[in-house]
Amino acid sequence: MDGKPIPVIRIENVYHCYGDMTILHSLSLHLRHGETCAVLGRSGSGKSTLLNILGLLEPLQQGSYHLDGEDIRLCSAGLRARLRNQKLGFVFQHFHLLTSHNVLDNVALPLLYRNIPVAQARRRAADVLGELGMYSYRLQRPATLSGGQRQRVALARALVGEPSVLLADEPTGNLDAETAQEILSLLLDINRQRALTLVMVTHDEQLAQRLQRRCRMKDGVLVAE
Repeated sequence: MDGKPIPVIRIENVYHCYGDMTILHSLSLHLRHGETCAVLGRSGSGKSTLLNILGLLEPLQQGSYHLDGEDIRLCSAGLRARLRNQKLGFVFQHFHLLTSHNVLDNVALPLLYRNIPVAQARRRAADVLGELGMYSYRLQRPATLSGGQRQRVALARALVGEPSVLLADEPTGNLDAETAQEILSLLLDINRQRALTLVMVTHDEQLAQRLQRRCRMKDGVLVAE
């Protein structure tokens, strides 16, 4: 053993195609626990495809992917689902909150998928909402909240299961510049407090500068900056 820490994310020589179109080409990325990385690039360059592969939302077609030491190629569909629920948190541009549920139950949902009792899941959800300054909104419906508040709720939902990796796909894309900076500051505070790895797809060069690492997607290849 060389004593180096094992990356929480290790993908090597990944190719991904849609029909005859190659979206990712010989792509590799290693990220340690607690690292932050911005993925930049033009629309259609493969950024979201990369995030979907990291998030186990799309199958690995070619190459290798290890998530916290697990070889994804060898995992059953059931194990991939458990890893997705327990190791990964997701934040999206459009929030994806359930309008039929109040804030508290939206945040508790990932724990219910683990068959955690409802009362326990709600207590944990309330704790995380409190950390993000959203406890007083717990009984409101998402439609009554501002964009920044809804993104805080979505972030609470991503964090409630205590993931190792947070995957954020344009998390500030629907927010004004000031609120975008506030949400990124919150993400970075959480990264420092919990030592979780953050991968953020963004088109915002200014926001990207605040992360430790920046990579740019170009013609299906990820280039470090």
